[in-house]
Amino acid sequence: MNYTVNQIANITNATVIGDGNLMIKNIAFDSRIIYSTKNTAFIAINTSKNSGEKFIEAAIDRGITIVISEHHFPQFENITWIIVENSVEFLQKLSKYHFENSHLKSIGITGSNGKTILKEWLYQCLWNEFPTVKSPKSFNSQIGLPLSLLQINEAHKLGIFEVGISKPNEMEKLETIFQPQIGLLTHIGTAHLANFESEENLIDEKIKLFKDSEVIIYNGDNILVHKKINDLYSSKKLISYGFKNTNEVYFKNNISKDENVIVKYFDEEISFPVHQKDEATLTNALALVTVLKELDIKNEKIIEKINALKAVEMRLEAIEGQKNNIVINDSFNLDLDSLKTALQFLNEYKKSKRSLVLTDIVGVNSNSKELYEEVSELVNEQNFDSVFLIGDEISKFNALFKAKTHTFIHTQELIDSKYLTEIENQIILLKGARKFEIEKLKDLLELRKHDTVLEINLNALLHNINYHKSLLKPATKMMAMVKANSYGLGSYEISEFLQHHHIDYLGVAFVDEGVELRKKGITVPIIVMNPEQHSYETVIEYNLEPEIYSFRVLELFYQAVQKSGYDKKYPIHIKLETGMHRLGFKDFELDQLSEILSNKNLKVQSIFSHLSSADIPNEKEFTLNQLKTFEKNSSYLIEKLGYSPLRHILNSSGITSYTDHQYDMVRIGIGMLGESPNKEVQKQLHSVVSFKTVISQISLVEDGESVGYSRRFKADHPTKIATIPVGYADGIPRSIGNQIGNVGVNKTFAPIVGSICMDMMMINIDHIPNVKEGDTVTVFNAKPSLKEFAEYCKTITYEVLTSISPRVKRIYVKD
Repeated sequence: MNYTVNQIANITNATVIGDGNLMIKNIAFDSRIIYSTKNTAFIAINTSKNSGEKFIEAAIDRGITIVISEHHFPQFENITWIIVENSVEFLQKLSKYHFENSHLKSIGITGSNGKTILKEWLYQCLWNEFPTVKSPKSFNSQIGLPLSLLQINEAHKLGIFEVGISKPNEMEKLETIFQPQIGLLTHIGTAHLANFESEENLIDEKIKLFKDSEVIIYNGDNILVHKKINDLYSSKKLISYGFKNTNEVYFKNNISKDENVIVKYFDEEISFPVHQKDEATLTNALALVTVLKELDIKNEKIIEKINALKAVEMRLEAIEGQKNNIVINDSFNLDLDSLKTALQFLNEYKKSKRSLVLTDIVGVNSNSKELYEEVSELVNEQNFDSVFLIGDEISKFNALFKAKTHTFIHTQELIDSKYLTEIENQIILLKGARKFEIEKLKDLLELRKHDTVLEINLNALLHNINYHKSLLKPATKMMAMVKANSYGLGSYEISEFLQHHHIDYLGVAFVDEGVELRKKGITVPIIVMNPEQHSYETVIEYNLEPEIYSFRVLELFYQAVQKSGYDKKYPIHIKLETGMHRLGFKDFELDQLSEILSNKNLKVQSIFSHLSSADIPNEKEFTLNQLKTFEKNSSYLIEKLGYSPLRHILNSSGITSYTDHQYDMVRIGIGMLGESPNKEVQKQLHSVVSFKTVISQISLVEDGESVGYSRRFKADHPTKIATIPVGYADGIPRSIGNQIGNVGVNKTFAPIVGSICMDMMMINIDHIPNVKEGDTVTVFNAKPSLKEFAEYCKTITYEVLTSISPRVKRIYVKD
């Protein structure tokens, strides 16, 4: 992309206010993750749920001087404006023009699963055959696809783009801006099926993308897909792939027994080794071969490229480091796109000091000087304190980097230098190509070395929050409960992420939890649900907002406010008793309460209550009575106060089951972690937490021999037993030993045998093939799920999560 402001305005019928000769090479859509302001315009995207115009000021504060917006805000001086009628349509119109004038060969990938994997595999295979551009990350939506297309430049000869939809009529819009010459349809699954009347409707919508394609490659194992494509596009070149030998491309041999697979491609045969033989990997391999053949790649090269494929790691990890550092580990791959993604992630953290480890960029057809000039520009804008360069190539350009820069040929040289171990109170980004093995630096810097980890997927957490928000009115606020160390996930890390994504309130149980967040830079309002009387001075000192549930608490807190000399009305939150009989003011106390409040220097920020049984369908009548009581009593109190505080009563289950009672704010807790008692809602949520460990040792226990303390398991035949380094000190209750609970090994349940020890336990793997020491064991995530694990423990998911020991390493992942 390389247009002047005036050119863009002419292409899109927009209006310019300011300097029309300014050049735009990049468009940023999120003020929080702007990593470069040079030749960058900020677009304020307005949707039915949010207005990007709220963040124009934040973008300007970061240095943006060109803004694309539906409205002009003259209070911001020295800004060039591109005024558009509709921000999303503007993006689509500009990208359509850009794509149509690019003259490159294009591949469009759609489907339910496998889009990103296939895009990355194709890029790995084709970048050195053609100058290639691809969608960054999973940019495939109404906004993501246009932003991807705008990355095309004059040098590119091939473009590989994902196209995703979640609702009817979305593909029609995307097809008008992007018409791929080669259309690739991956597996059709259940993702987004709930938004369509049937699988048939979903398929109809997906294949609209191929209306103008010359070639369509599709998974022919799905009979409905095969019929639809052949009925609609019989005049085009159609190639089906799949396990059935009725496809043009399929496996000829017995893939489960043979070391190599033999792909039958029409009349040709191509043989190559496949290490992972799960259905998804094999299906993607067939699609990959088919596209490569269509691009006239020779069989020998296809085999060579498949053998060189690297695992697609679409994740960044944030780990607690030594000396109060945070380590962001992105040592999985390195190109310009993934560097930009890592720099965006870096900007989600508030630590002022930061360091970067960066290696050579391997496998990019580009002029080295131009490449590293662009890299250094991106890096310099982040104001790193120190930059550590690893590799022959990048070290030649060390003078381009403004920070204090050190160069090394190999990773081990950096380790030996001891520079990294001297860093304190910083965020350290590790960004490198696989061959440099900079994951060794993660091992050096991390605080906890325990093989047992709790992995928290931040993107999944955000998805779950957004799902619940989709049920609400745009103006309804949301409070996230981060008490009890964010249900065991990490109070600061989760709060920092939520603050970055504009959560309205945070809720903690005790003052100490709120103080910790304030000390680490959390600035959003924090409600303390149980402020103990000795902590009121601390509440005021750290600008926390207390729940007031009785006259005694009200009087004591007011005395603390007077003593502090606070000269404004201090915000408090009034809890009403509506039937749970835990805490709160009762209806007969409201007159006295309103009278006392009218004479005190306090402001009621919100009035709220708590539903005891919103997750139990059989208690609907009781819940409706609670809601009725809350409506009556809160309305009465508001009338007496003479102003309208926020009202909130819905928890996670309430949001999904009693949406009509959302009032001004809702509170989300376990729902953001992907748990719901409603089966239909559960299908829409993503799993956030994975509890994992590894196999320490595998032993053969002979017939009659016993395992563990008290000899509670005795083998009745020679049995393979694995020991794993997790026990009751990590949060695994002893009650689920002796074959009550299971863990997951190779997607198979492995029963826990014998007594659970403090630091380890034993599992039966006799029925699971190909297990070896060092393999991953899932305590809970998918198999078993968190809910299943809680059932083993005869408790609820909250207790399971909050019981996980602090010694278990927390890893924060963004896919």
